[in-house]
Formats: sequence, C-alpha cells, structure tokens
Amino acid sequence: MIKAESVRLVGDSDEPIIVTLEKALELAKQSGLDLVEISMQDVPVVRIMDYSKFKFEQVKKAKEAKKKQKIVHLKEVKVRPSIDAHDYEHKVKHAREFLEKGDKVKVTMMFRGREIVHSDLAKRKMEQMLAELSDCSTVEKTPSVEGRNMTMILSPISR
Repeated sequence: MIKAESVRLVGDSDEPIIVTLEKALELAKQSGLDLVEISMQDVPVVRIMDYSKFKFEQVKKAKEAKKKQKIVHLKEVKVRPSIDAHDYEHKVKHAREFLEKGDKVKVTMMFRGREIVHSDLAKRKMEQMLAELSDCSTVEKTPSVEGRNMTMILSPISR
C-alpha cells in the first residue's frame, strides 16, 4: 500500500537509510516480516517488523494503562438548613466514607419556602461540615447559592 518510489528504512540500528520500495519489500520478505509505514512524509519512513506482534503489544499496553487509571465519581449529599443533629451526623459520616473511597462529594443545601431568607444559618452549617471533613478533604468549590440550593464540592486529599 506504500505508493512512494523510495523509502527511508529504519533498521535495528535505528539509522535510517534511503532505499527503493522494491529493495525494502525484498528485505522484508527475506526476513519473513512485514514492511510497515511509520510516518508519511515526502520520503515515507518504514520499518521491517512483525505487524501482528506490534498490534498485540499496543493492545496489551492500552489494557495495562486502563487498569492503572482511577475513576473518580461525584457523590452527592443533600441536606436542609433545619436538619436534625443525628441526621446531620449521618450525612457527614456518608460524606466521609465517599471521600475515603476516593470519590468527590457535592454537598447540596436545599431551601424550601422562606428558608432561603436564613441563608447565613445554612452557610454556617456548610462551614461546620467543612470543618468536620477537613482531615480527609479539600475544598474544590466553596459554598455558593445557585437558585434555591447552596452547593459546595469537596475532593479527597491525594496521598
């Protein structure tokens, strides 16, 4: 499929030599390997290699890279300004578990009716939660009001 008359052949010594396409194909056939085009230029760069082995190793490397990557999920904890102390502790406990597993946590303070008038109480509640989770998290997004919700995002401390 290579259409050029002469090619730059990269061998085992990695010093490219310019040869005709027929000569490169003949060398590949003698060694029982494939002639693979590495780079398309005015003089294409080719290499003599086992193409199926090359593709297999590429797939293997991609699988290894995929195994090593860490997927971070965004978990959400919803609270209200008038939350009971026990319920609050339960929400903090869940947020701590999510952070220790390596997931980010979005804390959403939901306002209903006239509760939005007392947003200062809600902000203090958010800051209290932030203080309790400061040993295992960092603030990615500070508490801010968006419509009828106040949100903040915490990310786990990288170790």
